[in-house]
Amino acid sequence: MPTTTTPTHSPRLLLWLVAVGFFMQTLDGTIVNTALPGMARSLGESPLRMQSVVVAYALTMAALIPASGWLADRFGTQRVFFSAIVLFTLGSAACAASTQLDQLVAARVLQGTGGAMLLPVGRLTILRAFPREKFLEAMSFVAIPGLVGPLIGPTLGGWIVEAVSWHWIFLINIPVGVIGALATLRWMPNLRGDGQSRFDLSGYLLLTASMLAISISMDGLSSLGLRHATVLVLLLGGLAALAAYWLHALKHPAPLFSPRLFEVQSFRVGLLGNLFARIGSGAMPYMIPLTMQLSMGYSPAQAGMLMLPVALASMAMKRSTTRIIKHFGYRRVLAGNTLVLGLLMASFALMWPGQPLWLRVLQMACFGAVNSMQFTAMNAVTLKDLDVARASSGNGMLSMVQMLSMSLGVTVSAGLLAVFQGWFATPDPREALSAFRATFVCIGIITAWTAWIFWQLGNETGNQATPEHDAGDPG
Repeated sequence: MPTTTTPTHSPRLLLWLVAVGFFMQTLDGTIVNTALPGMARSLGESPLRMQSVVVAYALTMAALIPASGWLADRFGTQRVFFSAIVLFTLGSAACAASTQLDQLVAARVLQGTGGAMLLPVGRLTILRAFPREKFLEAMSFVAIPGLVGPLIGPTLGGWIVEAVSWHWIFLINIPVGVIGALATLRWMPNLRGDGQSRFDLSGYLLLTASMLAISISMDGLSSLGLRHATVLVLLLGGLAALAAYWLHALKHPAPLFSPRLFEVQSFRVGLLGNLFARIGSGAMPYMIPLTMQLSMGYSPAQAGMLMLPVALASMAMKRSTTRIIKHFGYRRVLAGNTLVLGLLMASFALMWPGQPLWLRVLQMACFGAVNSMQFTAMNAVTLKDLDVARASSGNGMLSMVQMLSMSLGVTVSAGLLAVFQGWFATPDPREALSAFRATFVCIGIITAWTAWIFWQLGNETGNQATPEHDAGDPG
């Protein structure tokens, strides 16, 4: 049984503390997207080479999420959560102080190191500090700021760039981080695990090496300027590390993620579907503001405001999603919705500078609603059939895949942009509308193909679809 050295003085204040941590994590995942062109001008970089600012944050979180639970068990939830807030705050200060792209990327890695532990450790604290019958209510409360972060992130980022400078995107985290750190020392219990579990360090290193090598190889041509041979070596090395992890997990008594998880068909299909469908969903928050500012003549604030219909429709759709899944079943909903989502992503290739505002808002809202249903259904089908013994590990793997797909989405779209820029001979980003259009079509095709993965699900109804599977996902 877990042990505690610090009592929880106020359950309500503990919930607010975890909620604010989740808000900070999700806000910084989206707030920079609208600000990238302004940041590029300040740093003397091309706007189409700035994807590493987004990728570094998401990839760092994907790499560290698997270790967060063990760290909390080993050192206590209060200590780890406090360290996470401190690292996140220091990383934010370092981002604001950066004068070169490399410095900014390194600072985002530090920020992501802290961000990776905010939600998992906070969720673990709530699980252990609250009675089982109150856990869903508590997590639903915590999830609300996670939805608000992406809602206001693009708009807030665009407004800050115009009103002051991009540096304040990160500086606003500092006072919040200081207050959060003090509140953690006051109200968060230092819960630990039973101390019997051993961390699978070898498996963790193999899995992390695989994610990093594959991501860097895909980003190599568009951003890092790596030679084709280097990219190929990194890609093959990453795949070899992934295969080595699988063989390692088969023989390890307590692997980081057990291969037994994949014995559950719904988890197997849901996880693979999450991985590939979220590549498109991760690309769009990066691509849309960039297209609007570089090719449509929108200001950062205007581009941010036009992302509001996506978030508002996403939140509105969540009320209907469970009812739709229960009526039609996971297989039909996911296969059909994925096809529609791919078509909507490809439809952004039809945007033109003189497009009526009402049509653009309608397009954004339709995308937000369909994307929201996709996230909820994918999360639910992935976790619904896991037993108690495998639920924690399965949820950890799903969280890792979500962040990895976000990173891959930005990397893939940036790589496609670079390729199409070369094909259409448009070195000036402001004349790259044809390259943006071709990239939207490719991202839509990749997403639509994922419908075939979801078609492998059993043809059951969605009676087990419950909102709690979406509690930790801001999408």
